Parts: sequence; structure tokens; C-alpha cells
Amino acid sequence: MQAIEISRPGGPEVLRLAERPDPVPRAGEVLIEVAACGVNRPDVLQRKGAYPPPPGASDLPGLEVAGRIVGGDAAELAAAGFKLGDRVCALTHGGGYARLCVAPIRQCLPAPAGWSDVDAASLPETCFTVWINVFERARLQPGETLLVQGGSSGIGVTAIQLARALGSDVIVTVGDDDKARACVALGANHAINYKTQDFVVEARRLTDGRGVDVILDMVAGDYVAREVECLADDGRLSIIAVQGGVAASFDAGQVLRRRLTITGSTLRPRTVEYKASIGRALRERVWPLLEAGRVKPVVHRVFPAAEAAQAHALMESSRHVGKIMLAW
Repeated sequence: MQAIEISRPGGPEVLRLAERPDPVPRAGEVLIEVAACGVNRPDVLQRKGAYPPPPGASDLPGLEVAGRIVGGDAAELAAAGFKLGDRVCALTHGGGYARLCVAPIRQCLPAPAGWSDVDAASLPETCFTVWINVFERARLQPGETLLVQGGSSGIGVTAIQLARALGSDVIVTVGDDDKARACVALGANHAINYKTQDFVVEARRLTDGRGVDVILDMVAGDYVAREVECLADDGRLSIIAVQGGVAASFDAGQVLRRRLTITGSTLRPRTVEYKASIGRALRERVWPLLEAGRVKPVVHRVFPAAEAAQAHALMESSRHVGKIMLAW
């Protein structure tokens, strides 16, 4: 099969088109003929040598795919509600940048009705991540306010739409006014340009001094202390990336006095059983929103798979709104 491999750790240019043996599904897995796959920050980190795949996973990048099921045990497929030829999207352990990819059956979801393969492939990594961190770990409730750091990212546009569809208000931070307008058009109540405004001051002003209930943070580092300042009493901070660094210093007294929660998670190393439980929640709570058009795909650009290097360069430029995709 054709695949995009990392020839050595480095810049986008180290991604190259190669021939690899076809993967063979094991018990509990399906073989997917990949039509499209998503480009995500973890792929960039893996390319740089900073995010190695877990034991037993493919060394190829790519954590989300969509396409047709072309292999797998018929009885296992039937038990999961699938059959050969079904269109699915899947969260993978790796290996998504390839014409064929294996994935656990329980990490597959049906491609939403009316969605293209490219649109469907934009879902798994972001939907799983947002559901775990915003709705399970941070327990966002209807009527509460969510602050999303990096609202124009793939994670951000998903968080905006899901939170709004499930009854919460959303404030986002972005790096320019065009991105601010795009996020508001997707449903954000307010957008803060962090280059020209202090997000702590603005978040408190927009909530009449109360603060926000939940923050979804991809920065960490020195943002943590500022985020503690703009949380409401009983607020929850959920960290999903450390683009600003791993070291953070903050007023722990506020955590005690105001009953704050600081949490976070990394998705890739979690067990199939855990991811399957999230998949069931998404099927029940989120997939009806997708099929009803209440949450829509936000795809910034689709690259031919052979142009993965250009896709990574765009990802690192942060000039996009929504998802960057590869198509075969």
C-alpha cells in the first residue's frame, strides 16, 4: 500500500510517500480502506520525534481516518453493528496516513449520514478529545460558560459547536480578528483577540465579574496562573496540550478557597475499553447533533496525501480555521 512515513525526525520535508506492506487486522480490529485522514498537532510532534507511538502501534502518523471497512472478522463486525463495505470513521493508535489502516472495532463510528469521507475523517480525534475533557472531566453543564483557548483550531471549532448545541455559552481566544469573526459565526458568544486584549480581564467583564465555569486549555505554561484568575468559584480547568511549556506557577490558595479543579488528559495511551466508552457516548449524544446539522464540519483545506508536508507546514503556521485534511 501507499503510505506517508516519517523518514527521520525533523521538519515537514521529512514526510515522504512510500510503499508499505498491507496491515493485517487482529482480533477485535477492522481494516479500513482510507479515503481521508485528519492532520493533528500530535502528528506534528511525532514527526519531530517528540511524541513516539505507543508500543504495538504503527510508526506511521495519523490518528483519525474515514473510509470503507474492507477486512475483519464477520462475527465481530456484526456484534458491533458493522459489515464489510460500511462507511466508518475511526480513532486509531497511529497509521492513519496510509491507504489502508487497522483500527479497533470499538473505536469505529458510522460516517454520519450526508457527510463526505473528508468531513467524517475530521471528527474522531477532536470529538473524542472534547467529549473527554470538556464534558466528562470538566463536567460542563447547560447554562455554564466555557472558555476555549485557541478557538479556531480543530479542537476549538468542535468545542464551540458541541458546547453551544448542548446549552452552554462559549468564549474563545484567537490570534486575529478574522479568526474571531469565524468563531462567532460558528456559534461562539464572544471572541477575544489575545494579541490585543487581556483574556483574563475580558473573560471577567463578559461574565459580569463572575468568571468562567470551564476552561479548555492547549497552552499551559504561564497561562495556568492567568486561567486560575478568570475561573468562577467551583470552576474547572482542563489542560490538553502544553504548547506554552510544562512548568506552571499559580496561586494554590485560590484553588483551596474557591474550590477550583485543575485536570487534564492525553488520549492516545488510554485503553481500547476506555475509548470505546467514549465512542458509545458520542454515538448517543453527539452523532444525532451531526446528522441533524446542529454541528457541522469545519474543514479549512484538503491536501492530496502526497502533499502531507505542505499540510504540516500549514498546521505549524496556525493560519487555518478548523481542520486540515489529507485525501487519497
